[in-house]
Amino acid sequence: MSTIPPPSRWRAGPARLTQLAVGLFLFGLGEGLVVLADLGSSPWTVLAQGLEAQTALSVGISTLVISFVVLLAWIPLRQRPGLGTVANALVIGLVIDLTVAAFPSGEALAVRTLELLAGIGLVGIGSGFYLGAALGPGPRDGLMTGLQRVTGRPVSLVRGTIEVSALALGFVLGGVAGLGTLAFALLIGPAVALGLRLRGVERAGEL
Repeated sequence: MSTIPPPSRWRAGPARLTQLAVGLFLFGLGEGLVVLADLGSSPWTVLAQGLEAQTALSVGISTLVISFVVLLAWIPLRQRPGLGTVANALVIGLVIDLTVAAFPSGEALAVRTLELLAGIGLVGIGSGFYLGAALGPGPRDGLMTGLQRVTGRPVSLVRGTIEVSALALGFVLGGVAGLGTLAFALLIGPAVALGLRLRGVERAGEL
């Protein structure tokens, strides 16, 4: 009985490339809305701020260093990179900057709260789209999918644990957190799980 080989992580047709692009755009748009809400950065940005506070590095360079360290953690998890891994690093930051430049910052707390919740939801849905394209996860999502595969725990629990850990370490190092940060850390796991289900993926570790 022949087995069908898994799809290539480096080559894809228009459908998978479109799914990847849509997912990364939604992910970046969501992160941009979280920034605009100004109720607290996402946990990984708090971690980058903490590294900045302890070194001479900027937040951007700190983010790159953290991404490299996270990629090293892929080795024992036997995670494989792909086109999506590279695109994640290149596209999301650009979309965040475009979102922040295109939309005005809200002043009313109710508007900012909606921006925060919408942002978290879009990050989750975007994750489901681009991970479902099976072109390789970004550094943080690859850590999530690898740990989910190895432990067998629900993706919401795995992602939530990763986010809370990044937040705690960043805060100890001197990063700035807020209520929005805590909300992101607690809600992003269920949001990613929903995004994966919308794309017909039951287990993140299958990616």
